[in-house]
Amino acid sequence: LLAHNDGDLLFRGAMRDDATPRESAQLGIGRTFQHVQLLSDMSVVENVAFGGHLRGSAGPVRAIARLDRNEESLLLAEAHRQIARVGLAEHADKPAGSLALGQMRLVEIARALMLDPPVLLLDEPAAGLRVAEKRAPAGLLRELRAQGMAVLLVEHALDFVLSLSDRFVAVSSSPLTPPPTFPLCLLA
Repeated sequence: LLAHNDGDLLFRGAMRDDATPRESAQLGIGRTFQHVQLLSDMSVVENVAFGGHLRGSAGPVRAIARLDRNEESLLLAEAHRQIARVGLAEHADKPAGSLALGQMRLVEIARALMLDPPVLLLDEPAAGLRVAEKRAPAGLLRELRAQGMAVLLVEHALDFVLSLSDRFVAVSSSPLTPPPTFPLCLLA
């Protein structure tokens, strides 16, 4: 990430300029990435369960050794709940790499939702998707907003952005480039 060059980054009333990704997650900020980052040979539910790593207390060694079966069961149950929430329940046990790109993006959102975040940051959630494939993430984002979640999008697909956003900010990478080049959108 690039450091901002002016202003302050505040979340829940406190300065968050230098928060690490882990600290951001601990604060309740869920996020996805521009390029899909799934472990393709692992199941969808296993990929989503990774998003709940801050929920547990067993620690990585105990988790790897599978010493806390109760905690693992709770984590997998929550992962199944989030997979159903994004509309992929029938794919939970499939390898994540066998899904279509649009479905993979929904898996990433489900993983971010494992934090039960009040804020969801999405980097290019519609990238590479055809018009019909954008319907599922758009519907999900509308539903999350209706449930009170704030959603911040970084997205180039203006049709997607305009169909969802209450407001948006166009950010240009160059003073010579006319906006809207890189819209940042807040659904609140």
